Amino acid sequence: MCLVTDTTADIPSPAEPAKLAGAALIKDEVTRLPDAPGVYRMIGEADEVLYVGKAKSLKKRVVQYAQGRFHTNRIAHMVDATRAMEFVTTRTEADALLLEINLIKQLKPRFNVLLRDDKSFPEILIRRDHDAAQLRKHRGAHTTKGDYFGPFASAWAVNRTLNTLQKAFLLRSCSDSVYETRDRPCMLHQIKRCAAPCTGLISLDDYAGLVDQAEAFLRGKSRAVMGQMAKEMEAAAEELEFERAARLRDRIRALAAVAQESQINPETVEEADVVALHVEGGQACVQVFFFRAGQNWGNHAYFPRITGAAEDEEEGVTEEQRVITAFLGQFYDDKPIPRLILANVQPANSELLSEAFALKSGRKVEIAVPKRGEKADLVGHALTNAREALGRRMAEGSAQTKLLAGVAEAFKLDAPPERIEVYDNSHIQGTNAVGGMIVAGPEGFMKGQYRKFNIRSTELTPGDDYGMMKEVLKRRFSRLVKEEEEGDDANRPDLVLVDGGKGQLDAALEIMADLGVDDITVIGVAKGPDRDAGLERFFIPGQTPFMLEPKSPVLYYLQRLRDEAHRFAIGAHRTRRSMDLKKNPLDEIEGVGPGRKKALLHAFGSAKGVGRASVEDLVKVDGVSQALAERIHAFFRKG
Repeated sequence: MCLVTDTTADIPSPAEPAKLAGAALIKDEVTRLPDAPGVYRMIGEADEVLYVGKAKSLKKRVVQYAQGRFHTNRIAHMVDATRAMEFVTTRTEADALLLEINLIKQLKPRFNVLLRDDKSFPEILIRRDHDAAQLRKHRGAHTTKGDYFGPFASAWAVNRTLNTLQKAFLLRSCSDSVYETRDRPCMLHQIKRCAAPCTGLISLDDYAGLVDQAEAFLRGKSRAVMGQMAKEMEAAAEELEFERAARLRDRIRALAAVAQESQINPETVEEADVVALHVEGGQACVQVFFFRAGQNWGNHAYFPRITGAAEDEEEGVTEEQRVITAFLGQFYDDKPIPRLILANVQPANSELLSEAFALKSGRKVEIAVPKRGEKADLVGHALTNAREALGRRMAEGSAQTKLLAGVAEAFKLDAPPERIEVYDNSHIQGTNAVGGMIVAGPEGFMKGQYRKFNIRSTELTPGDDYGMMKEVLKRRFSRLVKEEEEGDDANRPDLVLVDGGKGQLDAALEIMADLGVDDITVIGVAKGPDRDAGLERFFIPGQTPFMLEPKSPVLYYLQRLRDEAHRFAIGAHRTRRSMDLKKNPLDEIEGVGPGRKKALLHAFGSAKGVGRASVEDLVKVDGVSQALAERIHAFFRKG
């Protein structure tokens, strides 16, 4: 028999071990790490992610941070600031690279190179989920069945190509609901932009042939398509079908115009992205040119953040290589990857990056640094554009710094503002009211930070500008208070400008005081008599309204801010008003979904036709029961 005695009360509690930090913490973590590929995260005192990195061997990579031998002070500072680490093992190093890219974009660690401009690009979509394929512009995920072509660097580039395709291949661009309700050709057919499959002027088989030609053209087979059209034109002329021959001639001219409109159309490159990096003065610019189907589909400049970056200091890897590697990974995280990427700098771990891209795209991806020939000329042209774009940005940044210093002096701020928020409202007699917020700082307009506020209050008198301003500011700064309670003060403005005079300013100050954020400078900007630019008056709490010198650069800058806020608010209002105009009354009827709505419009031609129909006629529509027919009939007769 064994007697067990509880003696825990007599044993003194062990002292709580000292919390490890920096290199000591990392050294302790290494003892439990596997010799396997994966991703590691370094976390700071406020639970913020400092850095995300990947490794072929987590154990061998992370132990380097514990040895105290660093190539730069930035990495030493990052290690000292580390208070915790998190790890994820992966199957392969390529999987680790893809996960690293995703986490950097999601978490935005301050010690990583960051691609800040993350816009999506428009594409061309040939929809294949309809008997008569539709040609249209597309943005976003590929959720619709069809063929996608892109990316195009701008809406202008994609619109130009769509215009050409409509002239050359006569494909429809109308929505399905419009297509189904047509009983005669529309204006696009009259101006030779559509073959009118909706009314049977072309058979579906012949129309499918046009679709195939358009697809072949977009896949780079332009010469073959134009050659086929030329043969058809000659045959039509020989058979004395001169009108048909003339139509084919016009289509060939439209396709030939694509080559003439673009300054750069390479002969040896069918599909590639040309990427060029220029680094100067602690800043970087990356120019990306898109070539598809042997045509230049535009270019775009990016300015990744590299200040304070502490990328892995691998031996023999230059700063340019680290920046281009980080840029390519983040850029293609959510964009289609071409078969060929031409660059002016060889990425670090180029083979691994190619492997990761192949894993993501499902086909081989080549990353090359051409030394001679046409491809080298394309890269050289992109590098020239990158160098010039960075020069312009640095010059603008210098001028911007002077302007912000002038703003601080004019409004007696303690320091030049890092973040300025400007607010304006837009409505027509109180309808479709929208508030707009634009943001500016040392780098100019921060369009990714713009916000629109649909006015929701039902208690406001239509046209009550003060009430609208109160609602907008209450929603904006309530969120700020919540964010700051959670430890995030990144979006706190140094200066708030409201469009209007004393009344708007008092409304703004009332809300700010209620929310406890009355330590932010708020200024009202009132337009001059007859709304003349240059005669603006500025309202500051406790001061007499004043004006700036008419030719002052600071005044011009403040006018630009106000005009940008006005433009943004009006644009948001127009969008909301347009959406209201496009609303179909059928959308408001319970039980009428997309399928029944389509059937009703097909049967009666329009919502007005549905409204005139009797219950007996409505019941005859496929999917409409007696109860639903009565509900639809009553809806159009209420009031």
